[in-house]
This record gives sequence, structure tokens and C-alpha cells, in this order.
Amino acid sequence: VAFAVIAGMPPQYGLYAGMVPAMIAALFGSSRHLVSGPTTAASIVLFSALSVHALPGSPEYVKLALTLTFMVGMFELVLGLARMGALVNFISHSVVVGFTAGAALLIAAKQLSNFFGITLPGGGHLHDILYHLVLQIDEINIPVTIVAVVTLLSGMAVRRWYPKVPYMIVAMVIGSVLAAIFNAGWLGDDIVIATVGALPSSLPPLSAPDFSLETIRQLGTSALAVTLFALTEAVSIGRALAARGGYRLDGNQEFIGQGLSNLGGSFFSGYVSTGSFNRSGLNFQAGARTPVAAFLAGLLLMIIVVLVAPLAAFLPRASMAGVLFLVAWGLIDFVEIKHILHSSRRELSVLLVTFFGAVFFELEMAIFAGVILSLVLYLDRTSKPKILTMTPDTRLPERPFSHEHGLDECPQLKFISVQGSMFFGSVNYVQDTFERLRVYSPQQKHLAILAEGVNFVDLQGSEALAEETKKRRAEGGDLYLIDVKPGLWDSMDKFGCFEKTGVRNVFQSKRAAIRGIYNKLDHEKCKSCHKRIYQECGAMTAAEAQKA
Repeated sequence: VAFAVIAGMPPQYGLYAGMVPAMIAALFGSSRHLVSGPTTAASIVLFSALSVHALPGSPEYVKLALTLTFMVGMFELVLGLARMGALVNFISHSVVVGFTAGAALLIAAKQLSNFFGITLPGGGHLHDILYHLVLQIDEINIPVTIVAVVTLLSGMAVRRWYPKVPYMIVAMVIGSVLAAIFNAGWLGDDIVIATVGALPSSLPPLSAPDFSLETIRQLGTSALAVTLFALTEAVSIGRALAARGGYRLDGNQEFIGQGLSNLGGSFFSGYVSTGSFNRSGLNFQAGARTPVAAFLAGLLLMIIVVLVAPLAAFLPRASMAGVLFLVAWGLIDFVEIKHILHSSRRELSVLLVTFFGAVFFELEMAIFAGVILSLVLYLDRTSKPKILTMTPDTRLPERPFSHEHGLDECPQLKFISVQGSMFFGSVNYVQDTFERLRVYSPQQKHLAILAEGVNFVDLQGSEALAEETKKRRAEGGDLYLIDVKPGLWDSMDKFGCFEKTGVRNVFQSKRAAIRGIYNKLDHEKCKSCHKRIYQECGAMTAAEAQKA
């Protein structure tokens, strides 16, 4: 019921969304423990997407919600059948954390009207809601606010001192009792606390989405945003539970299960459903072993609704607002936000963009902005592979290679380690590095690349290596590759890289490379060098002394 309130739907639709969709997802999904249904995040995204098109709670709004649910299900099903389960990997954890924190503020803000018993714009952004709250500060309904505050404090107290007790239910009961006392006139005849009202005690009725092209065009962008976030939520929870349960989750099959769930739900009065962390975690802790448990959860909900739906007539909206304040607070992952704040500026920027986008703009645009920024930062990072100067540490007996600054280098041979892929996006950066090496170290005409950190080379990367080889040979030097992985070898061979660099310039170990390259160095320069970087340098000195 609370989720439906967040989504702007009539209360009973929150129950409907936990019935048929949960049963279908259990039958066709991959997870043994995932329980699908309405969630806080999906509900707030739905509200944000639809409240600009229709009045929340109206028949037109419900029709749009069912249509959006159908479109989300279709997107999910197509992605699953296309084997694109890895798509959710592009929504970083920082996007999820920032989005949920922003959504939490919106959930609380949109319940301020029920919390204080005043009328506020339902579809406005955070600053609009706060502005109207300040204008109506003198109209706050004290009895309504008392019920909301008592509900909120009761939930906080139960969660603090009795963590095993379902604190939201206890808080709702306490708030309902207090509201009943007010409505009974014991504290005044003119006090009225609005309630949710009785819910239909029936099975979910059949429904039909609106398939008009105008509606589909209108909801296309929102449906895609909801799809991405719903799938991320479901697959992330499913993977976490699969890891704890000792099995692997098939992301593509879970996409299919979620898609069929929303497709079916749209015809049984269910709005967008996805994996629920709370219900799935409880399902796991209760000892569930197969998806039958989640299927039975949806089936039993149908039976329960028939029996207890009339009791919703006693649920005060103020208590519902207090409970949703608790929900909003629980959505904010303060530990993870603190971790991101102190660990990575890149991830922090993604979090902030998503958070402020959710608070001040549309939620679906916040998701897109966070995803796009994540991809831009990822591409920026991959376009600049780490390139380190490597040299043997002569202070140690085995002379292991090290990138420690200040170690002596061979005057003729430069060793570098490339850690990252050499593809069209990083070629310019790599070529600029090659150019700087030639300018600042003109005597080091030979360049050896430690390729153990290179996972991929495309056509442009191969051409860049071939071009560098050509330039160094023209200057009397050469280019060498060391520790080339089998898969990398195949791709470089396919692109014709070895035809230009030469297979003989590829070595499978540093020791073999040093022995092979040493013979190509200018030994006259070696005679005047006193650094003795390589063991071969010492062998040459001994041979010259014996000859003398």
C-alpha cells in the first residue's frame, strides 16, 4: 500500500503488483530467492515519469502506468532474448547510490502534505514542494502532525531497541490507534484524521494498457529509464543472494523473467515490479530453497488481501507518511556514500550528478545522466592506459624489474610497461607517449614493451606499434614486445602487426628479451657505460678483462 502511495497509484494497486508479477517472475527467472513486486525505487521513478502527464490516482494516470509497465516488460524481454544480460554492468554502483539517495529525499518531500495535513503540489520538484510548505507553514494541522510524529518515533524506537520486531507494522498500528482516538472525538469533536479508505477485497482485475502510438511515443524514454533501473535492482539483488546461496545467476534468464512478469502484470492491474531487497532477503533468511517460495508468496498475498483488505479503512494517511519517512531514511546508504566520498573523485562526481539530477530534475533523466557520465569517465580512463618506465633493480641479486623512481636505466634500451588496452580510443595517448620518449630520451633508440598488462589490441593499436617500429628502425633502434598473451597474439597476428614488427622481436620472458636485445646494442657505447644494468653487462666486462 505504501509503495502505491509513492507511485501515485490507488492503494490497492500496490497489492496487485505483488501478486501475479511475483508469481510469473518466480516461474521464469533464474534466481532461487528473488521475490519481485513493487519497490520504493521503481515506484518513485514511475511517479516522476507519469505525474507530468496525468493527475496521480486518476483513471488516466492508472492507464498510463499500466502502459508503461507493458513497455518496460517488453524492453526487458527483448534484452533477455538478445542475451544482453551484461547491460546492467554499465550502471555503476555510484549511480544506484546517488539515485536512491535522491529518490529518498523526494519520497519524504512528497509525503510532507500527509505528514502536516496540508495541500502541496504533488508533481513538483523538491524546491517547489519546500517553497509551498513555507508558504503554508501557518496552516499545519496539529493533530495530523502528532499522529505522523508518533508513528515516526514509534518506528524509530522499535527499530532501535527491538530490531527483530517488524517496526513499520508496529508504528502503523500505534499511529492507527492514535488516529482512531482523535476521530472518535475523545480529544475534540472537530478533529478528523484522513484514512486510506477500505481496499477492494478481491483478486486483481483484468486490465488493458493503452497501445496508441501517441502514448507509446510519450512514454518511450521513461520506459527505457525504468527498464534500466529495474533490471539493475533485480539482477544486483539476485547476484547477491546467489553468492550467498552458492549458485550462479543467469542474468539473461532473469531479464526474461522480469520481462514476462511486467508484461503479465500489466494485464492484471499490476504496475512496474522488480526485485525487492527486503522481501528477497526475508525469503532467503526464512530458508527458501527454490523459486516455489516466491511463487507461493504471491499466491498467499491474494488470499490475505481477500481477508484483510477492509482493515485499510483504519490506516491514517499521516501514519503512512510517517512510515514512508522511515522508508526514505533507510534508502540512503550513508556508509557507502562516506566510502565513495573518501575513495574516488570520479565515483563521487557520478554520485553527485545522479543525486542532484534526481532531486532537481526528472528521475529518469538522472539515471541517464549518471550512466552517461559513468561511461564517459570509464572511456577517459581506458583511453589513457598506465605506462610505467621499468628497469632492473641492481640492488637485489635477481635484479627484478621495478618502476621505482630514480633507478639507473640503460642508456640505449628503454623498458616500459603498458597496463591497459591499445585500441582506437587510446592510440593517440600511446603515440604521444612514444613521441615524448623519443624526444626526452633520444639515446634510448631501443624500446621494449612489457605487454603482460595489455588485454586487447585492435587494428589501430597494431598500426601504432608498426609505425613506432618503423620510426625507431629509421633511427638505428627497434621495438620489442615481451610477455604477449596467447589471445593478444592472435588478434595482433590477425591485424598484421607481426608482419611489420617481426616475430623475432617478440619474446615470452624478460630474460630472453634482454639476451636477444643485448646483441643488437652498440657495444662501443656499452664499453664506456659504467651502470651495468643487466647481468649481460657484467659478463661483457669479464670477457674483455680476460681478453686483455
